[in-house]
Amino acid sequence: MQIFDLLNRVYGYPLEYIIEALAPTAEMDFDHLPEEKQRIYRQIQAAHIHGSPDGPWFFIIARTDVKNSQYQLIGITDTAMLRPQVFAIQKGEVEIGLICSEKQAIDATLESLAKEDSRFGTVADRYWNARGGSYTDGGAFIFTVSGSGNGSKSLTCTDKFGRQIDVPRDQRPWDLTKKLPSVKLESAFQTGLRKELKKGDVESLFPSLAKDLPKWDYSHTASVFAKLRDLAKDDALKGNVVRLLTHLLDRHYPTGKKRRRSILQMASGALHSIFTAVPLLDDTPAGSFGRISFETRHGLRPPLSGEEVLVADAGGFSPEGDDSFAQIISGAYGMGWKRFICFGLRGQRFLGCGFGPATDGVRIDAYDSTGDYLASGIDGLEIYVHGNAQDQLGQILKRGKLVVYGDVGQTFMYGAKGGEVYVLGNAAGRPLINAVGRPRVIINGTALDFLAESFMAGDPYNGGGFVIVNGLTFDDRGRVIPQETPYPGSNLFSLASGGAIFIRDPYRKIVPAQLNGGQILPFDERDWELILPYLKENERLFGISVNRHLLTVDGKRRKPGEVYRTIGAVRLSVLASTSMAMNEEWVTGKSVEGMPDILFHHDANYTKI
Repeated sequence: MQIFDLLNRVYGYPLEYIIEALAPTAEMDFDHLPEEKQRIYRQIQAAHIHGSPDGPWFFIIARTDVKNSQYQLIGITDTAMLRPQVFAIQKGEVEIGLICSEKQAIDATLESLAKEDSRFGTVADRYWNARGGSYTDGGAFIFTVSGSGNGSKSLTCTDKFGRQIDVPRDQRPWDLTKKLPSVKLESAFQTGLRKELKKGDVESLFPSLAKDLPKWDYSHTASVFAKLRDLAKDDALKGNVVRLLTHLLDRHYPTGKKRRRSILQMASGALHSIFTAVPLLDDTPAGSFGRISFETRHGLRPPLSGEEVLVADAGGFSPEGDDSFAQIISGAYGMGWKRFICFGLRGQRFLGCGFGPATDGVRIDAYDSTGDYLASGIDGLEIYVHGNAQDQLGQILKRGKLVVYGDVGQTFMYGAKGGEVYVLGNAAGRPLINAVGRPRVIINGTALDFLAESFMAGDPYNGGGFVIVNGLTFDDRGRVIPQETPYPGSNLFSLASGGAIFIRDPYRKIVPAQLNGGQILPFDERDWELILPYLKENERLFGISVNRHLLTVDGKRRKPGEVYRTIGAVRLSVLASTSMAMNEEWVTGKSVEGMPDILFHHDANYTKI
């Protein structure tokens, strides 16, 4: 970029100031900056605001910093949040930082690298989205490769303000270059494992396994996974083994000295082994599971007696079109299949679309890297995404259930009309814009900006829709902790005419300046009765306890009204009357009660009213 070179080489700007010139900090984010930084940023903006590029954009800049003998990869996020952006970092014997517009590109890169060099893992240590121009990290991240005197190099990641983003250094990743020795498991453990799986009580078995996992080394852990793969050969146990391994993939728990991304790779590998071992469809049923792949897609047929689950390998299928994976799955539903396990996804789009109306009783479990538009327009079916999801999920969703065990991307549930949706992590920019009808959504993390803009979901207490934002995350030990703020941006419930947002905000960090047409209301018993059933289902799905996690603040149990706040829509008549009053007072120069001060221009003089 020529402007980058100009500011760097000619004017000698530090990197932070170059980023500010390209992506100016504004509004509430500017107000949160320290006074000295505000003073500097005002001068930068005065000189360069005219040269700041219009969005949407997302800059990825590769830079050779000759002066400091280092190489840098810089990602700068559009302050309007109109383009998707994902960052990731993986550290170990080899280290890599990645910046892409979508997570599926990061996953594909890591998978390709891992095939060529086993020192790389297929899962990053950290993935995150950025909010452009934010006061917390600036929405920009810099990966720097620098050398030392002995010839070795190191990778560091910092945000716009120079704060480092790192991974747990006391945890060691799995070294795939070395073969792990087999560990003989205690006979009592193996007997107990089979017994519990036969009972089908996976919800009780998982906590027991997760409790022991921190004490195991990688060899012991790999032996346990190998035992589970062996037990899955029994068709009667296969479904429960898959559920248990999926819990290890979905949930957060302590891993001891082991890196979480390595445990996820092990669990994913075990699941893939089980899925690929399922017999391919032919004329004779081999059990309750049958498998189809791209090579055998023309052999797709209706389920025979005893067949219940279609295991579908997405590898080789087109991302969209007539020969796409979404088409084969909807075609299988038309033949009578109702239970699907989809794995090997590499960004294939539209999964769950095309099933038609009244699809109650249909369930899809999606593994690996799902693509855009998943669950868009569904009408009754259930989709479970075991990991992070992509952009445009649940657009115009009518009815059904969507569960995401990770983050969701841009424009999540745009124009949705209904549905029950649970997201374990964060939503990127512009979720639930123009949603109407009865969507009921829990986001356990937060949304970066423009949450529920133009929300038109009716009366939440009389069948309308709402959003619950819990503002939580997980630390490196798998513990539930609050985020720095439950909602970091502005434009919260902007210009909404119906519905409500119930936000966990025990420290009262949400302020009216973050709203645009909404209003903060008291959270009362009626609100709690409305959202409690959804919070209980959220607890069942994710293990986020209503009592221990949501209602406990600083170690003390609080009343719901002390923890949650209600954000409601301002009636259109109020907005209209306010607008008329503003226009009238603009002319007369009188102050409007309850409205902020406004500056207007008259004969080149600015007057405060």
